[in-house]
Amino acid sequence: MAALSRVANDYVTRVLGAPGEVTASEWDALLPAGASPFVRHAYLAAMHGSGSATPRTGWTPRFLTLWRGGELHAACPLYVKAHSYGEYVFDWAWANAYEQHGLAYYPKGLVAVPFTPVPGPRLLARDAKARRSLVDALLAYCRKEELSSLHLLFTEDEDVAACEDAGLMLRHNVQFHWTHAGWSDFDAFLASLAQDKRKKIRQERRKVAEAGVTFRWSRGADIARADWDFFYRCYERTYLEHGNPPYLTRDFFARMAADMPECWLMFIAERRGRPIASSLIAVADNVAYGRYWGALERVDCLHFEACYYQPLQWCIEHGFTRFEGGAQGEHKMARALMPVRTTSAHWLAHPAFADAVERFLEREGQGIENYLEHLAERSPFRQGDSFPPR
Repeated sequence: MAALSRVANDYVTRVLGAPGEVTASEWDALLPAGASPFVRHAYLAAMHGSGSATPRTGWTPRFLTLWRGGELHAACPLYVKAHSYGEYVFDWAWANAYEQHGLAYYPKGLVAVPFTPVPGPRLLARDAKARRSLVDALLAYCRKEELSSLHLLFTEDEDVAACEDAGLMLRHNVQFHWTHAGWSDFDAFLASLAQDKRKKIRQERRKVAEAGVTFRWSRGADIARADWDFFYRCYERTYLEHGNPPYLTRDFFARMAADMPECWLMFIAERRGRPIASSLIAVADNVAYGRYWGALERVDCLHFEACYYQPLQWCIEHGFTRFEGGAQGEHKMARALMPVRTTSAHWLAHPAFADAVERFLEREGQGIENYLEHLAERSPFRQGDSFPPR
């Protein structure tokens, strides 16, 4: 554990070298109601204990915590990063500009959940005062360690307010989420779509069915060890086909099965009695999160069935209110996942580069607004229907 220091409001700052240096009960007590499972202590600990997010892979943990009277008042997963992989908010151009001017962009400070582009709380705190003090402590740490910058990714509104108050710059992007509008079944959902979108989805599902592919699902403790093993073969194959090793180790998923089983839903695609593909969905508080997928055989439209249609059908049948489709992917709109703005916050130590990035973000932000307006004109729902349809 790093040396202690004090910040405003008489908090004691402790910088932790691993999630295990704070108890799960202390950490999780800071989570707001309805928080995604990805900021839980068990999830972050599994990232590190499994060897997935470690200094060796470029993720050096420096979890920042604020204490008063021996009680934890605020905390965040802070990493010192030697690269920008696994973040999904791209700053490669900023790093290149630094390099062209003979400056070092890395190491940088990052507040995020490794390899997990899911919006949610990043500054865990008992109240707004503690949250704002946590931002001050982050900036003080970055200055002390002479880091080039600080980045908070996929933040919630409370985080944004604290960051804005501290003078950080905001950056916006777009994801695509599906919202349950009270449909009784998948056919009722399809009936709400424009005719061309409805026809396309039916065609894609028919191709998979005619290829002899069927699906089964299991959740939580009902997911068999053999299914976890098969899923990892599929997940690993997806990365290897693109020439990269997988971000997450098999041990990470073993820890998920042991420590957070209730948060996982798995779909297995089978043909002629053999599993050929799998998708893994996170679930919590009536929200589903599309996370990982892979296939050992190629079947036309299998990806859409495994990653969208099966999960959406499951969400409708089980009363889940939202399905978040993950990073990027304008094609998701054709499956009724609608655009949602996401926000990150940034601080750069170099004044000239900070000014240049601020101007860039103003232009980029206007582009995002134009993009959202453009997407709004391309609703997949029937003409005249509101969204969500009533």
